[in-house]
Parts: sequence; structure tokens; C-alpha cells
Amino acid sequence: MTFRHTRTLMSTERPASRGSVTAETAAMLPALMVVLAAALWAIQAVGVQLECVDAARAAVRAAARGEPLDQVRTFARAATSPDAQVDITRDPKLTKVQITVEVRPSWGESLPAVRVSATATADTER
Repeated sequence: MTFRHTRTLMSTERPASRGSVTAETAAMLPALMVVLAAALWAIQAVGVQLECVDAARAAVRAAARGEPLDQVRTFARAATSPDAQVDITRDPKLTKVQITVEVRPSWGESLPAVRVSATATADTER
């Protein structure tokens, strides 16, 4: 009795899908980077929003106490961004501070800016 060595086709043939994972990853990687960059930009915008809220609250307290409005604007810009737009309205009953900042990612200066703003209101002290 003789045994024949039979070669299986599986050992010599390569699967048809070989290399497709690499090609799919290479095609998907730029899209993944764009999504990651957008997520980081959104996180930056949320951080600036929180800074604006804190600065507006502190500025409205100072303005309602009777601090000079130029000092309040300087304080608000120091707490957020030097190019922040600070609008202060003070009348005998209410004091209102609105801070607006444009957020642009550092890696995409040509991209349009996202405008972030916060408003705070307090009773004017007499």
C-alpha cells in the first residue's frame, strides 16, 4: 500500500481578500483624521464658551457694583481673549454683560470661525 501525498489547494492559494484591510484602512484614515479634528475643535469651542460664561458673570458683578466700565472690559478680555467683544449695559435697575469670541482652530486658520457668546445679568447696586 502506497500513500500519496496530496497537496491541498488551501495551502497554495491566497485568499482573494488579502490586503483589503490595508487598503480600507488607508482609505478610511483621512476621514478619521477629519472627524478627530472636528471633535477637537468642538472641545475647544466648548472650553471657550465656559470661559465666556465665567468672565461674563464676574464682569457683571463688577459692573453692577459700580466699577468703571473700561476696567470691567479689560478684566473680561483678560479672562477670555484679547480680541473678545465685550458689551456692557448699565441702567439704574439692571446691568448686562455680553461677551462674544470667535473660535478658530490653531491648525486651520483658513477655516471659518465659530462665534461663541455668553450673557450675564445682575441687579445694579445703588
